[in-house]
Amino acid sequence: MNIILLSGGSGKRLWPLSNDIRSKQFIKIFKTGDGYESMVQRVYRQITEVDRGANVTIATSKTQVSAIHNQLGDAVGVCVEPCRRDTFPAIALASAYLRDVKGVSPEEPVVVCPVDPYVNNDYFEALKELARLAAEGNASLTLMGIEPTYPSEKYGYIIPESAGTVSPVKTFKEKPDAKTAAEYIARGALWNGGVFAYKLGYVLGRAHELLDFTDYQDLYQRYDTLPKISFDYAVVEKEPKIQVMRFAGQWKDMGTWNTLTEAMEEPSIGKAILNGTCQNVHVLNELDVPVLCMGLHDVVVSASPEGILVSDKEQSSYIKPYVDAIDQQVMFAEKSWGSFRVLDVEDESMTIKVTLNPGHSMNYHSHSRRDEVWNVISGRGRAIVDGMEQPVQAGDVITMQAGCRHTIIADTELKVIEVQLGKEISVHDKQKFPLED
Repeated sequence: MNIILLSGGSGKRLWPLSNDIRSKQFIKIFKTGDGYESMVQRVYRQITEVDRGANVTIATSKTQVSAIHNQLGDAVGVCVEPCRRDTFPAIALASAYLRDVKGVSPEEPVVVCPVDPYVNNDYFEALKELARLAAEGNASLTLMGIEPTYPSEKYGYIIPESAGTVSPVKTFKEKPDAKTAAEYIARGALWNGGVFAYKLGYVLGRAHELLDFTDYQDLYQRYDTLPKISFDYAVVEKEPKIQVMRFAGQWKDMGTWNTLTEAMEEPSIGKAILNGTCQNVHVLNELDVPVLCMGLHDVVVSASPEGILVSDKEQSSYIKPYVDAIDQQVMFAEKSWGSFRVLDVEDESMTIKVTLNPGHSMNYHSHSRRDEVWNVISGRGRAIVDGMEQPVQAGDVITMQAGCRHTIIADTELKVIEVQLGKEISVHDKQKFPLED
């Protein structure tokens, strides 16, 4: 099975655990064994449990690539969008990637779905059936229609021609108000969850009709010139041969704190104390300080280096405009080599805790407008400064002047306190270099 997982958005409705780099799908909240996994880890695991040979490609932006490799490893396929151009260019680019980079035949079926639904394994069994229906070629597009559980205003609706498991599509409806949604459901309407399948050649054909490009590399190079247009508008609404397959299993969109906490198996993650008078209260705490809740009802509390949220669960759905007004640098991010957390910010200094995974290293780089000091607090590794390599371990201090080239390599998990010193500290003040053996 060829699967394109669409991984987009900043997930601002899940602030403060999400930010411009760390989208909602990378937040680790689902209990597994003695730890936690994120939405993207859960979905990827479920896919491989249902279909070990699945060819998974994640279509995403540059800012998410490091987090994807950090959580899923380097083996997963990633199709990087140079910039945001809505779902049709993203799916066209991913389809061209499958054909020209992965060598997938135009006759093979491809399933497209979001990266962050909360579902059981029967959902992925249904995706296999969706791919089979696409391979038969009775319709150009086969959509999955979710059996609605309530008249939601968050989703568009698919109205099928019949009540069969698979049916031609009669019409589509935009997101309605609750009263209109109830009327749609009474007519047999299904939620449009953005899940569909097609033969690879079909979408490539439509892409060549609407976009001027020759192959994947050419499309990638001119991606910033493409029109911003959704797949629904560019393809779905104009396709006469389209069918829908019903899905009645569990399906939840983890887009708000309210829906996210419904999926949590325990009331708190991190240091938290809830007294006996609390009801329907969930705490997600990433800070190394305790959170105490007393006498609260229907509340979510979330604390991270980005900030602290205390909200009624229903009101938490309206968080986005308030978060948009917050102007703050990213305080935590996962990278392909590990993660970093900002500990302190002053006018001419910044202090960061860096964790490198075993066998990984930072890029070999320099800064022109700041000095840096590395204080190794645990683990073992090697530092390279201007081509000179030296072993490092807990207690070692390495000083680097502006302009010198440097990196650090972790032999074991390596934790470092990095102090940046300068009048113009910026993430843009970085030049990368190849590291010679």
